Amino acid sequence: MASGQENNASFCSEQTAASESSRAKSSHNYEEETFYRNCRASYLAIFKSSLENIKSKEQLCLVLQQAGRNPSWKTVNKYWTLHTTSLNFDDFCFILKKEPPVQKTELFKAFAKMDASNDGYILHSELRNILTTKGEKMTLEEINAITELAEVNNDGKFDYYKFCKLYMTTNEQCLKNAVEKLEVDSKLKRQQFGNQIETFSEMAKSPDSKPKTARKTEARPMRKGGHCKSSLRPSSAPSCNISLTSTISMGASSNKKSKLIEENAVKEWQCAYSKGCFFLEDNDEIVTHKYKLFLPQRSTVCITIKPIRFGQMEGKCFPWLAVDTALYILKENETEEKLKVVNFTELRNKEAFGWRGELGAGVYWVIPFTTGCRFKKMKKQIGEEAKLIYEDGDGCLALTKEFRVALSEIFEMIDLDGNGFLSLEEYNFFEMRTSGEKCDEEAWAICKQNFETKNNELTKQGFMDLNLMEASDRGGNLSDLWITLMSMGYNKAMELTEACPFSIHIYSEKCKPQIKPVCLETGGGQLNKAICMNVVNKGDAKPMDNSENVIIHTYKSDTRITSIIENKTEGKTVIHLNNEKSKNCVNNRGLNAFAIEVAPKSMMVSQHVMPLNEQEEWIYNCVYSVLV
Repeated sequence: MASGQENNASFCSEQTAASESSRAKSSHNYEEETFYRNCRASYLAIFKSSLENIKSKEQLCLVLQQAGRNPSWKTVNKYWTLHTTSLNFDDFCFILKKEPPVQKTELFKAFAKMDASNDGYILHSELRNILTTKGEKMTLEEINAITELAEVNNDGKFDYYKFCKLYMTTNEQCLKNAVEKLEVDSKLKRQQFGNQIETFSEMAKSPDSKPKTARKTEARPMRKGGHCKSSLRPSSAPSCNISLTSTISMGASSNKKSKLIEENAVKEWQCAYSKGCFFLEDNDEIVTHKYKLFLPQRSTVCITIKPIRFGQMEGKCFPWLAVDTALYILKENETEEKLKVVNFTELRNKEAFGWRGELGAGVYWVIPFTTGCRFKKMKKQIGEEAKLIYEDGDGCLALTKEFRVALSEIFEMIDLDGNGFLSLEEYNFFEMRTSGEKCDEEAWAICKQNFETKNNELTKQGFMDLNLMEASDRGGNLSDLWITLMSMGYNKAMELTEACPFSIHIYSEKCKPQIKPVCLETGGGQLNKAICMNVVNKGDAKPMDNSENVIIHTYKSDTRITSIIENKTEGKTVIHLNNEKSKNCVNNRGLNAFAIEVAPKSMMVSQHVMPLNEQEEWIYNCVYSVLV
């Protein structure tokens, strides 16, 4: 009876957690859609199409103002450098994420500092003196434009309270007008362009670049716009011809289980193990560890990947446990210029995904992948910044309990072989991620002299003491510690929201496999190629009604659907996708409707789609249309 009650309690707990997760995802998706809707509305208030590029600083300033920002030239110059020739719609969205709208309280405080008499007014002479001599200096013409506003000026005094109110009202009205225009104008509404990724043709022209390490800093350089996709000369919006509708009904997938990857079935096999992590970058790219697999002889193998559960799990919500994971296996061949796609993990056992098959002797690349449907920036208001250190009774600095928990989780994340210690190689993955620099042998020797090690590897206590020393050496300055935490996916509340740690198991029936992490970077051309080839080989192909040379490839598994657009024509093709009739679905682009530009003789991923709530039925309905 007690066992039954425990099972019921566990089931209710899971149901409650699933319900809360579903509501959180729904809320997050609504925020994302609202954000991109506002982006499009602001952009289309200035340009005739989302395909048009921003061609000057002045245009950038104008469209940012339309979006409710008040950019200084210093801000504009941060994104429009000497090397910038144009910025596209994606760049504009990125800038808006980095530059939040001005808040009324912030604006009011800035003016209040100039109010010597503290009566809500600033003399015009004082205003001119301050604005022309301090900070980013304004011209007399700009200042006159402010002091001549009748609503906020009287008897040579500037009423900054009324100005702040007028400023915010004007910004809100501009955005409201732009959104209303977008909703009313059906042509404008079709101009919804999401992020674009590397196309298959671009991958085919050149081999993969050398591995490069991505890391977070306080200010990341933004991606520059490429060639202008259409003329900036005002023109009518393209018309839209509906030519293909794809509808797939999917059942609940939360209880799907494959016996082919149960651990009992492979418990007698030899196993190799490694951990890794997906990191979400400021530009929404996903960085991850990549691996080489060494197999000494032909053998049947079973390969799995799943999110990691930390030891400190009780009473906490961990969003990364719902993130979908997969592995692509590619064969390395010295006689071939490129890697050969072998397969990917599509079997499922609870949160683990796996593949079972036979591999010949040789070297393979194992590349982790997540669709990005459930791994996105979380817009959460942080009430209070978590404390990292405090002074103990002796007046010495010590790590707070919350910070020690976070460091313990980070230690688990970077202990890639799971032996409870950090080798120099493992520590350098952490260093490259957080600082962009490696620790050499000499520095490692000094580290071992000052912090606890065992068998030439750093212990968890040594790792804790190392971080405490960094805080102590800087007299309590926490900026570097926060850079470390945020680089590893933590927010200011010490919550892990922008990283998804995972584990990989390689089981081999006949020989001892070896897996070695070799780099930390974005997926790259080989991964995109692998995704495209997998969908083309295993999915359904349907040509567009009005163009046999434009083909939609759709692949479905129990948990996700991927769509590829193949353009066999000699010219670029722009395809509009509309998912508004889908139910219980979330896609990696964060938009229900958007457009894709596919280069000539190429193919590219148009979207990945997953269920919002796996315990319920989901219906994928996508209408593909050619914009002409």
